[in-house]
Amino acid sequence: MARHRLRRLNRLAGCAAASAIALAVLPASPALADSADGQGTPHLDAVEQTLRQVSPGLEGDVWERTSGNKLDASAADPADWLLQTPGCWGDDKCAERPGTKRLLAKMTENISKAKRTVDISTLAPFPNGAFQDAIVAGLKSAAESGNKLKVRILVGAAPVYHLNVVPSKYRDELNSKLGKAAGDITLNVASMTTSKTAFSWNHSKLLVVDGQSAITGGINGWKDDYVDTAHPVSDVDLALTGPAAGSAGRYLDQLWSWTCQNKSNVASVWFASSNGADCMPTLQKDANPKTVPATGDVPVIAVGGLGVGIKDKDASSSFRPDLPSASDTKCVVGLHDNTNADRDYDTANPEESALRALVGSAKKHVEISQQDLNATCPPLPRYDVRLYDAIAAKMAAGVKVRIVVSDPANRGAVGSGGYSQIKSLSEISDLLRNRLALITGGQQGAKAAMCSNLQLATARSSDSAKWADGKPYAQHHKLVSVDDSAFYIGSKNLYPSWLQDFGYIVESPEAAKQLDAKLLAPQWQYSKASATFDYERGLCQG
Repeated sequence: MARHRLRRLNRLAGCAAASAIALAVLPASPALADSADGQGTPHLDAVEQTLRQVSPGLEGDVWERTSGNKLDASAADPADWLLQTPGCWGDDKCAERPGTKRLLAKMTENISKAKRTVDISTLAPFPNGAFQDAIVAGLKSAAESGNKLKVRILVGAAPVYHLNVVPSKYRDELNSKLGKAAGDITLNVASMTTSKTAFSWNHSKLLVVDGQSAITGGINGWKDDYVDTAHPVSDVDLALTGPAAGSAGRYLDQLWSWTCQNKSNVASVWFASSNGADCMPTLQKDANPKTVPATGDVPVIAVGGLGVGIKDKDASSSFRPDLPSASDTKCVVGLHDNTNADRDYDTANPEESALRALVGSAKKHVEISQQDLNATCPPLPRYDVRLYDAIAAKMAAGVKVRIVVSDPANRGAVGSGGYSQIKSLSEISDLLRNRLALITGGQQGAKAAMCSNLQLATARSSDSAKWADGKPYAQHHKLVSVDDSAFYIGSKNLYPSWLQDFGYIVESPEAAKQLDAKLLAPQWQYSKASATFDYERGLCQG
């Protein structure tokens, strides 16, 4: 049980109000591309304008807008590009897990089509159990087709807690399972920590094949949390093909370039390879240099962050934000607050500004589905002030906001030992009320705005308050959706965490409706029983 808690340490790391709101809600630029229904892309435009201000020099490497993408669904179900675990809505026993089965099958399917490269990134430990089996089956199939593959597997390692995550051991384990196919597969396997003092390591979850297909989101390849358990974690990925997959590959080149440069420093990187290969820092650039052809008509912004330790700042950025001042964010005297007090950190981590801008672009409603909005404090700052101000500004303007987070009963004995970092939903609603009061002029106006526009609940996936085995529902989503038009799915948490992360912002009303039907609507159907705020039912417990 101690190991189970410790390996989740990632979730530790996992101005005036008007100034902060002005930064978070930037005006949208004119439409630069059409969405799938031809109605323009106001949300992507707003995000892109923000990214060009914050991190212009990282375009093409850490963030990129592309058109011509396709959400990668099967012929049987046009919405199963949405890969969610376990996918057993309404069933507290969850014996059948169609979502998990679809995810594992999709992993194998994508890998089996590889002709040149397979890139995998996740949080330590390495993929195991059914996840490892899915990877091995795909690699064997691809090798049996006569392809000689180059494969990179990168995990982020928390200091001390992941000392048992040994790349050479995992390489040997994979080669043993691959059998004769191992001779046709060149492996790079590494664990990395970019900054121990700033709690920074890889947290992205990516599977990129030939730079042409990608799966990304919040799902870690851990059998004990997702498969071999009676209380599986609720989580979500998406699958796509097209130019945005190439964007993901180039992002991974950034992480691997740092990893290869530091592979002789055992305090930061552990590295292993097969077949006598050296470290491959620019695999995507070298093996997949051609422009990825269009496969559909969906516009996407791929956006990541470099955490702390890879790049101090975007040197080309002239971004000068009015950084917020909020005395209640600090928990440890002297610990630098990258989230709220560091302009350079902002420029090296454009995903944070992108997510605030996505929230700020909403005109009608915002749905936020996350593990948490608040960090474990100490050692991290309690919350992202500019994000809370963006949410508060929406409610003050009459925009409906729904927030669903993991059940606080998942909170570990020490800090974020489980899949929650709060003790009560009031920790979120109290912060929202205080930030709203700065806009409305007082607590009374803040409460009125919340009672009229907020839905706040802990996640459930059936009518039962817990899984059939008595364990609370654990949610690990990193999802933001706005106006039935645009949404983010990736690995970036909305609470302060200074990791390497990646995700996609998609603008497609058709896809947004599928997301609502398959995830957001059933989630609220079952979760609203735990709500402390629900404007539809007149529930206002604040």
